[in-house]
Amino acid sequence: MTEINNNKTRFLRITFFFIILFVFTNNFYFFPKNILSWDVFGYYLYLPLKFIYKDLALVNDSVVFSIIEKYHNTSTFYQGMKLPEGNYVMKYTMGLSFFYFPFFLIGHLIALISSYPADGFSLPYQYSIFATGIVYTIIGLIFLKKILKHFFDEKITAIVLILTVFATNIIIHLTMYGQNANSHNYLFAMYALIIWLTIKWHENYKLKHAVLLAITIGITVLSRPTEIVSLVIPVFWTIKDKDSFLTKIKNLYKYKYQIIIFGAILLMFGAFQFIYWKIQTGHFLYNSYGGNAGEGLDFFSPHTFDFLFSFRKGWYIYTPIMLFSTLGFYFMYKNNKKIFLALFSYFILNIYLLSSWSCWWYAQSFSQRAIIPSYIIMAVALGYFLTWINKKSVSFKYSIYIILFLLLFLNVFQTIQYHKGIIDGDRMTRKYYFSVFGKMNVDKQKLDKLLLVNRNFDGNNSFNENDYTSYIFVIQDFEKDNNADSNFAYNGEKSFRLDSLSRFSPKIEANYSELTNKEHIWIKTTAFVFAKEDFEKNPFSLVTHFTYNELAYSYKTLECKNMKLQPNEWTKVTFYYLSPEVRTTNDKLNIYFWNRGNSTIYVDDIKTEIFERK
Repeated sequence: MTEINNNKTRFLRITFFFIILFVFTNNFYFFPKNILSWDVFGYYLYLPLKFIYKDLALVNDSVVFSIIEKYHNTSTFYQGMKLPEGNYVMKYTMGLSFFYFPFFLIGHLIALISSYPADGFSLPYQYSIFATGIVYTIIGLIFLKKILKHFFDEKITAIVLILTVFATNIIIHLTMYGQNANSHNYLFAMYALIIWLTIKWHENYKLKHAVLLAITIGITVLSRPTEIVSLVIPVFWTIKDKDSFLTKIKNLYKYKYQIIIFGAILLMFGAFQFIYWKIQTGHFLYNSYGGNAGEGLDFFSPHTFDFLFSFRKGWYIYTPIMLFSTLGFYFMYKNNKKIFLALFSYFILNIYLLSSWSCWWYAQSFSQRAIIPSYIIMAVALGYFLTWINKKSVSFKYSIYIILFLLLFLNVFQTIQYHKGIIDGDRMTRKYYFSVFGKMNVDKQKLDKLLLVNRNFDGNNSFNENDYTSYIFVIQDFEKDNNADSNFAYNGEKSFRLDSLSRFSPKIEANYSELTNKEHIWIKTTAFVFAKEDFEKNPFSLVTHFTYNELAYSYKTLECKNMKLQPNEWTKVTFYYLSPEVRTTNDKLNIYFWNRGNSTIYVDDIKTEIFERK
């Protein structure tokens, strides 16, 4: 028996050493060009603005735009939202900056004593944040191992570690392209600490564990506010029936001073964000995503089925081993009811919250990246599934293990496909998935038509009209409009006059469901415009956007300077608009002319055509 246990211990040690070595080597193999880019740029920006530029409100926005121009961190500054007062508020909450802070200081010190610019973004800072990701990755893996050993033997622990790292999409975020600096790795580590500290506090009720647990949850929620759901883990831990519920209440009362301290620490971390919002916006609570009405939480219409089963980004489609992990909750219930309610409640609430986000596919990624922090919980559930499997007949047991390791191979294979660009980050469809399944060499240009429409980050999209069918949705000729001008027209007797007293033309409006049942359309608007010679000094625009709850999003304009107008002549103008990812099919299209100057212009025969992919 001792020899068997020694073999299991040796197997676990070798497995863990191999995983850590894999994390190290692959992080350096896939070394990022600039880790401080895209979303990470937004998470990190708090630090240089506060400690280097002394301008957290970004009153002087030339600072950030010069950084972007120099380091190419992002194509547009979507990470900040400009307020009417001229200052900015950061889109993302500040929690990640707490993780970065010690390493930011190290990078700053290196920059100050070297020849690198101490600007917050030169190589010393990039290397430091890169190192941060590796450190927290290892912390997460260490505590995951401790949690698994608490519930299972060394063999099960080793197998679950292998499957968690290599059979799920966390493999990309642990090792590739600087993804280790994104929120998911840090939250993965934080959930490992949350579970471990929850275990320790319920074992001995020591104040230090309550304090550390509060700090961990506080930083986690500050990093991503929806992680408030993590509180159900310590709250429901050990509750399995009425008696255990009453015992839990008694213990909470018995250690009420620890609970008060716990709550105070949570409020302290929340206060950092509330005070920042108050200073920048005048409000303690502020929706920093409010600048984009097309994105937000849809609590009453979650996209749960798509989140789990869609070929675009379905979690169970692209990380199918999680089906077995989900089954593990049943065996957790059968064998350890004391933790089942806490972990399963978290699982359900987390799926609900994540799938309630309007952008449920979470942009460019492989599988569902937002769910990665919950892999600590899913690993425990998978451990209970494997424990059940190990009690079955040899043939059944090995059949399941073969399936599990085939799924591991599939995940590694598809990760390589994603790395090669064969699996797309957010445009996948069922037809495309099966067209490239099991292939490492494909004609991506030929198969591109099977993908969802390409929405470039810079908004410079184009399409071939021959690939689409079209129909005329409306022609606005103003002949029956009592407010139209009857003295002047391109065609017929009337046109619409825009001047300082009438700045907007009548809107062309329609719900998305009235336009199409497709996932996207192109909208072509043509119109005839008559403007005088001074039109460049008196700007006007052709505007197209959608509205959600009367708030505009995906706002695009064709400015008069780009209309190639001939002064004092009727000129035909054309504007193409790609529909956004609408939040609901009731979101409304709006098309109109807007005169921002004081001169007079006339518009006539505004025609809107809808193009649907064949």
